[in-house]
Amino acid sequence: MRLDSLGKAFVLALALTLGAAPAWAAFDLPELMSLLAKQKSGEARFTEQRFVHGLEGPLDASGTLSFDAPDKLVRRTLSPRIETMAVEGNTLTLSRGGRNRTLALDSMPELLGLVEAMRGTLTGDGATLQRYFKSTVTGSPAKWTLDLVPLDSRLAAQVRSMRISGRASDVLALEMEFVGGDRSSMNITPGAAPAATAPAAPAATAPSGPPGRTTP
Repeated sequence: MRLDSLGKAFVLALALTLGAAPAWAAFDLPELMSLLAKQKSGEARFTEQRFVHGLEGPLDASGTLSFDAPDKLVRRTLSPRIETMAVEGNTLTLSRGGRNRTLALDSMPELLGLVEAMRGTLTGDGATLQRYFKSTVTGSPAKWTLDLVPLDSRLAAQVRSMRISGRASDVLALEMEFVGGDRSSMNITPGAAPAATAPAAPAATAPSGPPGRTTP
């Protein structure tokens, strides 16, 4: 056995003795999915900027995200206008201005892929991700990045790539690059519900004076 092999064997034995993985062990997709699958539901706030070719500044949006495993995902935009996109199973419901529209996801393959990218990541469904994307994981459990490149030709005709990043079981950011040069960047704050508006304090009532007199 060569000296460098002996050195590696010693480091490996030491790492196992200390209960740690060897330094060269890669953090991969199954490990990331196992980490994410521990979280069965969640709520978060998001801020998003969409950069559109031909426009000088970004288009801003903000709102909330929520999910419940295995397949329910809701995006509620609060600004610049209120609208909701709710997905459960194969059903997509869009709500805006008091009007609802229901669609079957599998009738829109490009949208189905985008939904499954987010839904698959949030629920730790690696099989679904690999059905639609070439997936590459880098980093560690403390700070990871998941790069997704579409495999479906209809999705690839619109989306060039997606990058999802996070910490442990929390998804913190989503970046998308579209064919044609448009791109979007979303920052996610887990577990933060929108601030509730404090109820107005009741108006103070002046004490009443004796009958027949006016209170100053």
